[in-house]
Amino acid sequence: MKNIFLKTLRWILKELARAFISRYQPGIVAVTGSVGKTSTKEAIRAVLSKERRIRATSGNFNNEIGVPLTILGDWQKIEKPAFFFWWKVIFVSLSKILIPKKLNPSEYPEILILEYAADRPGDIKYLLEIARPQIAVVTAIGEIPVHVEFYSGPEALAREKAKIVEQSPTAGFVILNADDTLVLDMKNRTRSQVITFGFSDISQVRITGFENSSNGEPTGVIFKLEYGGSFVPIRLAGAFGKGQAYAAAAAACVGLAFGMNLVKIAEALIENFKPPLRRMNLVSGVKGTFILDDSYNASPLSMRAALETLKELKAKRKVAVLGDMLEIGKYSLEAHEAVGKFVAGFVDLLITVGPRAKFIAESANKAGLPKENILSYLIAEEAKKEVQLKIKKGDLILVKGSRAISLDEVVDEIRQM
Repeated sequence: MKNIFLKTLRWILKELARAFISRYQPGIVAVTGSVGKTSTKEAIRAVLSKERRIRATSGNFNNEIGVPLTILGDWQKIEKPAFFFWWKVIFVSLSKILIPKKLNPSEYPEILILEYAADRPGDIKYLLEIARPQIAVVTAIGEIPVHVEFYSGPEALAREKAKIVEQSPTAGFVILNADDTLVLDMKNRTRSQVITFGFSDISQVRITGFENSSNGEPTGVIFKLEYGGSFVPIRLAGAFGKGQAYAAAAAACVGLAFGMNLVKIAEALIENFKPPLRRMNLVSGVKGTFILDDSYNASPLSMRAALETLKELKAKRKVAVLGDMLEIGKYSLEAHEAVGKFVAGFVDLLITVGPRAKFIAESANKAGLPKENILSYLIAEEAKKEVQLKIKKGDLILVKGSRAISLDEVVDEIRQM
């Protein structure tokens, strides 16, 4: 019965969303990738909201339910909708379609910024049937992307993501990460104008002079964006890691596609961009510590990026609280062992949470991190009290793992309330 209800609901929401797109004709910017979708979406929101009426996906609303809800209205603020909530969505949406005066087209957003997830084969195709974007952004995929266990390999997942650029219109734009080979190769699969971003020399919007800055405590990232012989300095307070620079560069590409100049784009990013919750947020911790809260999710690519940030920032002592990286299938062992080998070179205290994360601990020990500096727990509930006991004044603590490992509980336990 539940499956029948969900299938029916999906179909109704899909058709309602298609009707809204047809009636109100908004511009659509779609963001996909294995990492960085939400940060990129927020950076695009920061850039475009200064000059346009926009609506963007909220939270984790990036699937066959969440995308239509974003198109239909501000329903995404409801975290756990009850049965009657869906009837309300359907009734209100139908009235806006069938009653001409119910919603004036000038009141509807000019631009929708949507996240497109590809958890399973066919997901992108389904979302494209709802809303085909004029601007498609692909963030990064990496050598071992999240959700790869549901595909034959990274290339198959990349082909799924590439559907978004294949269906981009001739008059549209495709924005690609030049530093990710699987993403950059998509330029050959589109008729749209391609704009690339990244740190490499071939990037059209290039990131240079990147630095995680600190002044007694971590403060944010600073870098420059270069395009067409011009450059602008960017300082993002409270944002950390190269992922935030990538998000800003991708958003700059979108701004350029809309005719904005680089100076206005930089001003909008500096004034409006805030990193999404639990994605490399700096949090004050108990005992005079600092927490890099990246507990929302984890993949090998994002884990490495977060650890590189921890390595670069100055601190009396560096602590890594790392959880399982899920949905990477046959790559799980090698991915977790690679993390352990990397952290052994600079982390003072390693705490792992989850059965797979034990491979991080074992690998770190083999790479030279003393056993007394390593603690392992199966679940966050066991770990959080021990973490609080072990941390000391001046520690910089990175907390990162897949969402199902619930490392947000560890952050909440050790944060300064």
